Order: sequence, then structure tokens, then C-alpha cells
Amino acid sequence: MFKQHPKGLYVLFFTEMWERFSYYGMRAILALYMVKALIYDTAFTSSIYGYYTGLVYLTPLIGGYVADKYWGNRRSIIVGGILMAIGQFALAFSGFLYDPANSPSQPYTSFMLNPQQIAFIIGLFLLIVGNGFFKPNISTMVGQLYPEGDKRRDSAFTIFYMGINLGALLSPFVAGGLGDTGDPADFKWGFMAAGIGMLLGLIQFYLGKNKHLVTPEGEPVGLVPKKKTAAEKKAEVKVPLTKIEKERIAVIFILAFFVIFFWAAFEQAGVSLTFFADEKTDRAISWLGNFVIPASWFQSINPIAIVIFAPLFAGIWTKLGKKDKEPSSPLKMALGLLLLSFGFMILLPAAKQVDAGMKVGPMWLVLAYTLHTFGELSLSPIGLSMVTKLSPTRFASLLMGVWFLANAAANWLAGQLSTLYPDPNRTEFSSIFGYVINDFSSFFTIFIVMSLSASLILFLIHRLLIKMMHGVK
Repeated sequence: MFKQHPKGLYVLFFTEMWERFSYYGMRAILALYMVKALIYDTAFTSSIYGYYTGLVYLTPLIGGYVADKYWGNRRSIIVGGILMAIGQFALAFSGFLYDPANSPSQPYTSFMLNPQQIAFIIGLFLLIVGNGFFKPNISTMVGQLYPEGDKRRDSAFTIFYMGINLGALLSPFVAGGLGDTGDPADFKWGFMAAGIGMLLGLIQFYLGKNKHLVTPEGEPVGLVPKKKTAAEKKAEVKVPLTKIEKERIAVIFILAFFVIFFWAAFEQAGVSLTFFADEKTDRAISWLGNFVIPASWFQSINPIAIVIFAPLFAGIWTKLGKKDKEPSSPLKMALGLLLLSFGFMILLPAAKQVDAGMKVGPMWLVLAYTLHTFGELSLSPIGLSMVTKLSPTRFASLLMGVWFLANAAANWLAGQLSTLYPDPNRTEFSSIFGYVINDFSSFFTIFIVMSLSASLILFLIHRLLIKMMHGVK
């Protein structure tokens, strides 16, 4: 499977691996840092997490436009990577400013603009802007390595997705191991490791871009767009979208709407499920001398499962494709939502134990995250590939930005839903929903109903979407 693909795929694979190492290393400890070092309550932490991760996926809309019109993919990736590295080091600096002597008697429910929090806000801002330039452009370049109609694309995006998750696998162990030690003063080392990972990704991309990032004909991809003459611009204005192009773009928007519900549930991993791992899961391993598993390490379950099962999924799609029996992209995505709902169903027995005042074993989260992973493999790489196949070439990066716009809405919603996390120690906080939930069974049921309903509706309309895709699978 791996030998069938151009070397440029592996340049992008390792670049994305290190960038995701950086992002997921930071994400693994972000909510814990806010609760334990910045002393925010869980609801305020959830809300900030939602706004941050939402904006991380909103700025690619701007980054994709800038790349299409002015900078090209390569320059955008380099600028974005530099900004993200600086952002990680700003978070590390915030950690250096932590002083337990200044901890408040009650958790904060709003920003207090002391030096530690100012450095934290600056770090998040730089990560948001940098990601906007980086994320849509590296995904777009994967599609540019293949000719139109090449059946290797879905397999390529699944391999690329393995790079994402190899970085995500390693980073919670490294950043979490260094930062999530039980001493809030150590979080800075986790953020520092994330910054170093981003720098390694930049170096790898810079060294390999000229030689390997080329089309099958040897033409470089991702360069600065050529300036159009006045006549070309005038001619471009006169060429409207065809009916087929309009319908294909409409499919992108429709499926983007459905992925909002997937990621709003899936992204509980960074907030409510991290709180659940930290507070409600028995993490002590007696046969290792009562070693306590850092809560941040549970976020490695998803990428471990992806690295194990992504080749299997890629192989299945390839084999079915050769037999002309491969499910359509909408049907794969409906399956992904269904599997996600099963993951939250698995947690219901654990929720009942927690509601009865007990802690639960770690295997509940392992099983849930594994099912979430199966859902992700059925939806996320397929969605990325679909956008590159359905987009008119002149709007490829912009429409990839639109795809990430759905992720922005989903991540914001994920944070707001996490404010409903049952927390008996909650201080005064007004969520957008105007109420709180006091039991975990009801809390997890929200995500079951949401993802299951979206799966059913998408299944019912998938044939219409196939028709609108006009032969693209």
C-alpha cells in the first residue's frame, strides 16, 4: 500500500505528524492546565476550550483564501508553523509564571489579566492564527499530488491521517508525562515539548518540499500563484460555476453541516472526558506499585487505535473500490456518526456507577475511545478526500477552509456542551444553555441522541447526495 504513493505524501505525512504532535501535546494538558494552574473552574475552562478550538478551525478559511490568491500553500505552511511554534513557547512562558502562593481561594470564572494569563492568551492567539495558515494548505497539497480520478486518493488521505495520529499518539505521553505530573509548576515543560515538535516539523518540510512536492509530471505544487493579466481576470469573471460544480459544492456544505454533530461529540475528549478521566476514573495500577496513569495519557488511546486500524480501513476501501463496491462518501460518514454514538452508549454503565458515587476502571474509556476512532476513520479522512475531489481547482483551498469552518462550529459547540459536565463544586457560571446537568447518564445521553439522529438523517438522504456528486465517490 505504501509503495504505491509518491514520496511527496511522506514529506507531508511527517510535517503533519510533528505539527499534530505539537497541537495534541498542548491539547492533552490544556484543560488540566487551566483548571490546576490558571485556577479556572470546569465550566469556564470548557467554554474557553470551545472558543479556542473553534477559532483554530475558523482561521483556515482566511488562510486558504490567502494561499489561493497570494502566498501559495508552501509559504502559508511555513508562516503558520513559525507562528504556532512561538505560540507554544508563549504557553510555556505562562507556565513559568505560575506561582502557587498567588492561587485564589475560589476558581476563577473569568479572565484575570495578570502576567501568567496574559502570556497564556497571547499563546492561544498565535496558535489560532498560525493554524489558519497551516491546516488547510497541507491537506490541499495531499490532493494535488494525484491526478484527477486517481483511486489512490482515499487511501492517501488515510495514510496522511496516520501521520496526524502518530503525532497525536506520541504527544500526550511526552507532553503529558512532562507536564501532567501532579505539580502544576510542571505544565511548562509539556508546552515546551510541543513547541520543539513544531520546529522539527518545519525543518522537515523545508528540507523536503522542493524535491518531492511535485505532480506526477514533475511540476512543483503549492507555489505562489501566478499573477493574472487583466485579460485573464476579465475572462475568469465571465466563467461562472457550472451546474455540476454548484451541486458538488452544495454537497460539501451539506456534509459539512453533519460533521458538526460528529466533532461536537468527539471533541469531548479534550474537556469533559478529560475531566472524567481525572476525577471519576480509578487510574492507579497496583501491579506497577500503584502507579497513577496521568489523565492526559487517555488522549493517546484514539491515535493508538488509528495507527493500528487505519491501514485496515484503507485496505478495505481499496479492495472494495477495485470491486466497484466501495460505499459512497456520504454513506461512510453516516457510518462514522453511528459508531460514535456506540462509543457513548458504552459509557452509560460506567456513568451509572459514577452517579452512585463510585469510580470506574479505565477500560470504559478505552472501549469508548476505540469506537470513537472507528467512527473517525469512517468520516474524517474520507471528508478531506471528498473536498479535494468535489472542489473546482480554483477554489480548492478556500473550500477546504469551508470544511474546517464546520469543525470550528463543532469545536465551539463541544466546549459549550462540556459546560454541562456534572460538577458538584461548580461556582457561579451562566452557560448558554441556562442550566446544568447533575448526572453523567443524562450528560452522555446528549451525545448519543445527537450523533445517532445525524447518522439516521444522513443515511436517508445519501442517495440524493450521490446524485449531486455526479460520479464522484
